[in-house]
Amino acid sequence: MTHEIYMQRCLDLAQKALGKTYPNPIVGSVIVYNGEIIGEGYHAKAGENHAEINAINSVKNPALLKDSTIYVSLEPCSHFGKTPPCALKLVEIGFKKVVIGCLDSNKAVNGKGKLMIENAGIEVICGILEEECKDANKRFFTFQEKKRPFIILKWAESVDGFLDRNFKPTQIGNPLTKQFVHFMRSQEEAILVGTKTALVDNPSLTTREIDGRNPVRILIDLDLKVPLDFKVLNEEAKTLVFNVHKNEQIKNINYIKISNENLVNEILHHLYELQIQSVLIEGGAYTLQQCIDQGFWDEAIIIKNENLLLECGTRAPKTNTQCVNKIELRDNLVEFYKNT
Repeated sequence: MTHEIYMQRCLDLAQKALGKTYPNPIVGSVIVYNGEIIGEGYHAKAGENHAEINAINSVKNPALLKDSTIYVSLEPCSHFGKTPPCALKLVEIGFKKVVIGCLDSNKAVNGKGKLMIENAGIEVICGILEEECKDANKRFFTFQEKKRPFIILKWAESVDGFLDRNFKPTQIGNPLTKQFVHFMRSQEEAILVGTKTALVDNPSLTTREIDGRNPVRILIDLDLKVPLDFKVLNEEAKTLVFNVHKNEQIKNINYIKISNENLVNEILHHLYELQIQSVLIEGGAYTLQQCIDQGFWDEAIIIKNENLLLECGTRAPKTNTQCVNKIELRDNLVEFYKNT
C-alpha cells in the first residue's frame, strides 16, 4: 500500500469531526506496522486528545510503536495549549517514520512540529496528498492566513433565476435539499442573514431537520427592527446582532455596535476577533450580492429547481464563476462554485 492510501484514510477519519472541533482544525491519523494499520484516530472536539494521541491509544500492543510509521493529515502541534505538544509525544515514543499531509500555517506551529521531530533523528515525509489535506481544513487555513472567516454563500432559485414569486416567500427546495442545508449548517461555525430575510422569512437558522449542532446565528440588523419574539432571537442558539445602536449582552444574544461604513469589512473583523472560522450566508439577494461584488466569499452553493418557473420576483445573485460540481436531489439540482 502507498503513502497516499494511508493519508486518504487520515482524511476520511478527520471528516467525521467536521463542524465539531472549532477553533481547532480537523485531523486524522493512522499507525502502520509492517504494512498493516494497527491504530487510528481523529480529533473529535477542542480540548480533547488530538488525532495522533487517539491513534496511539488505540494500538493494542504499544511495543510495536517504535517500529511503526505514523501518518497524520496535518503537522503535529509543537506548542502547549489545552493539550501537550503532539510532536513531543511522537519523539518520546520514537516512531520509525512520520508522514505528514500538510504543514500547519498557524504561527504557533508552522514547521516547528516537523522540525522538532526531525531534530530527534526521526525520518519525516511531508506533502502527501497535500492539496487534499489543505482543502479539508480550508476554513482553518483561510482564518489563519486571511484573518477572516471562510465564507460560503447559499441560496435557492427557480429555473428562470428568481428567489421568490412576486416578492413573497416561495418554496423552491424540496425535503431532501432542506435536510442537505441543515447538514451544511451543522458543519459551519456560524450562519448569517440580514434584516429583510429575518423579517420576511422569520427563520430559526438551526439544524432541526437533522441531529447536528446549531451554528452561531449572526443577524445584521442595523436599526434593530427585528422583534424580540422572532425565531432568530430565541434561545435555541447563541446569536450575534450587528447594529448601530448598542453593545449589550442579553442572555444568548450579543449586540455588537458597528458603523454603517465599510460594513462588510467591519463585520468580518469582529468575527475574526471572536474566533469564528466559517460563516454560511443565507441572506437575501442584497446581502449575497454585496459579498460577491466585494470579493468576500470563498464558495457558493446554489439550489436550483429546474421545474419551477416564477417569472416575477427578486432576482437571484450572479457570481460570474463556473460551476465546479453538482449533485441531483430529486427535482433539485445543487451546484457548487468557488471564488478563484
